[in-house]
Amino acid sequence: MKKQISMLLLGLLFAFNSYSQDTLQAVKVISKSKGLQKSSKITANTTLVTSKELLKAACCNLAESFETNPSIDVNFSDALTGTKQIKMLGLTSPYLMIAEENIPSVRGASQAYGLSFTPGTWIESIQITKGAGSVVNGYESISGQINTELIKPIGNIPFFLNAYGSTDSRFELNTHFNAKISNKWSSALFVHGNTRIAKNDMNDDGFLDSPLAKQINILNRYQYYNAETGWVSFINLRYMNDKKQTGEIDFDPDVDRGTTNFWGSEINTERFDVSSKVGYVFKEMPYQSIGFQNAFNSHNQESYFGLNQYNIKQTSFYSNLIFNSIISNTMHKFATGLNFTYDKYQEFVHVNDYSRIDNSIGAFFEYTYDNDSNFSLIAGGRVDNHNRLGMFITPRLHIRYNPWEKGVLRVSAGRGKRSANIFAENQPLFASARTFDILDTNGKIYGLDPEIAWNYGLSFNQKFTIFGRNADAGFDFYKTDFTKQVVVDLYTAPATPGMHQVLFYNLNGKSYANSLQLDFNLEFVKHLDLRTAYKYYDIQTDYLSGRSERPLQAKHRFFANLGFETHIAEKGKQWKFDFTYNWMGDQKLPETASNPIEDRLPEYSPSFSLMNAQITRTFSSVFEVYVGGENIGNYKQEKAILGTENPFGPTFDASIAYAPVFGQMYYAGLRFKIK
Repeated sequence: MKKQISMLLLGLLFAFNSYSQDTLQAVKVISKSKGLQKSSKITANTTLVTSKELLKAACCNLAESFETNPSIDVNFSDALTGTKQIKMLGLTSPYLMIAEENIPSVRGASQAYGLSFTPGTWIESIQITKGAGSVVNGYESISGQINTELIKPIGNIPFFLNAYGSTDSRFELNTHFNAKISNKWSSALFVHGNTRIAKNDMNDDGFLDSPLAKQINILNRYQYYNAETGWVSFINLRYMNDKKQTGEIDFDPDVDRGTTNFWGSEINTERFDVSSKVGYVFKEMPYQSIGFQNAFNSHNQESYFGLNQYNIKQTSFYSNLIFNSIISNTMHKFATGLNFTYDKYQEFVHVNDYSRIDNSIGAFFEYTYDNDSNFSLIAGGRVDNHNRLGMFITPRLHIRYNPWEKGVLRVSAGRGKRSANIFAENQPLFASARTFDILDTNGKIYGLDPEIAWNYGLSFNQKFTIFGRNADAGFDFYKTDFTKQVVVDLYTAPATPGMHQVLFYNLNGKSYANSLQLDFNLEFVKHLDLRTAYKYYDIQTDYLSGRSERPLQAKHRFFANLGFETHIAEKGKQWKFDFTYNWMGDQKLPETASNPIEDRLPEYSPSFSLMNAQITRTFSSVFEVYVGGENIGNYKQEKAILGTENPFGPTFDASIAYAPVFGQMYYAGLRFKIK
């Protein structure tokens, strides 16, 4: 009976918690001792971020969960909202497939701020795949895929509390309640609240460094599991309300909104989500399963940036039917199915209405070969029919080969296609005096054509020992070639002197992103681990003014993380120390040569370093406290906001953020559990 239950459970994991068929391999072969886990048996170039890794930093939300991960670059999106954006392979999050339990989550209207809507304490693990992802989840993934697994009701503890406060006046409270309803049903209630109550202006420019903010976020999960019949299901109900106010210190929205008294901005978002998963594992054939995923969400953002009004409401429905089985034997597996997406956008920019409806239906097939030794392959393809993108084919391929012991070589290739939501994805540009101009008008999305890109990847990793200590080293190289792209042009000088603009138009020429990463990791002594990475980016686009580097992207980056844990003493007592260092090389900046001297920026930003650290003291298996600091070196960007003397003038620009604005930030918190 135990064996039967185990096989059913593995099958259920296969049906519901995998973004591709080799996630099941990860369950079988990856050690649980590391915060970041990479297996030599997984076909795709995948890193598993465990809850242990997430505890190394404050991790207040998903956007802040990658600070200790060399695969993801974390940057501030602008100098006002305090929002962090992520990049993979040098490309921003719209080119990533970001999913929550394999249901696409951060997309469309939520691209700018959606990563901040998932609290860090809700996350059980994060799976990061470089390169084109699985065709099972869609056609949009170009540079990679990030899948977040939330804490499951079954097996969760009855109560969890996390309290957090920081010197930038941000306070958080997270509570998790878990209950077993019956032998087969379990429920969990997650309640998150955060607020920032004080006005901070550490660089004395008259503007808030971080917004005043309030968020309430509630998730109710239900899980059904019956090992005897092979059925499993999840039901999620979620509500979130997020409010941000930023701008000049003296801005009062009740008095100054819509006037030129003081420059200010409010971004208010309300979101409601309902999702379900139903799956069945065939009792006599545990390698065969069928799953049905459905998700509905309503995302409503009402906002303004100075005198620029921007409102967007997205109503979406997603459905995915997946069948998993084998061909002849378990060396040959396949997944096939159908999915459907529907998106209704009600979008208003100033007085212009850009509302539209998108829908698509697609079929996919993914074949996996694995000889359980030194070779595996995943080949997939899908056919989609989209009311704006037309009918098209998406091929994807991943190959893994182990040429010798503890060495793994991977190659991948794939195509991605997407419609660019130019305003939602570039909201920081509203916080400027730039005019928005769309040069092409014959396409079907804002008058523009869809984006199409091919991604190719090669990686190698070797594990070995140095003086008896475990180590590994490797590299990966990825190339992304755009055959079609929506160009966001901040370089071309306007026809009218003194004016500033952002141009959107279809690519006419070449655009590519090359990414090289070198890794070296070493366990100095037991419990003392060093993680290092060097990254080189070559990202070029043909603009109207000529070929140039992509703005606000460092060509060279260096990352190091040092972690130490003491031995676990009686009653679970332990010390944990973590230190992270990031060095960013110079970055090409948007054109400001036509500005007055006081509002000009150099062609390239200076290089700089950032240091973060955290100390955790575990007093028992149920209680711990932590203190930490971010940007300990107190590096702050000079001229983070241009034109502050006249924020309604032609040179005002808060969108050119290449470094932190706030400077040092320290925090403390506690975690308490009832087991």
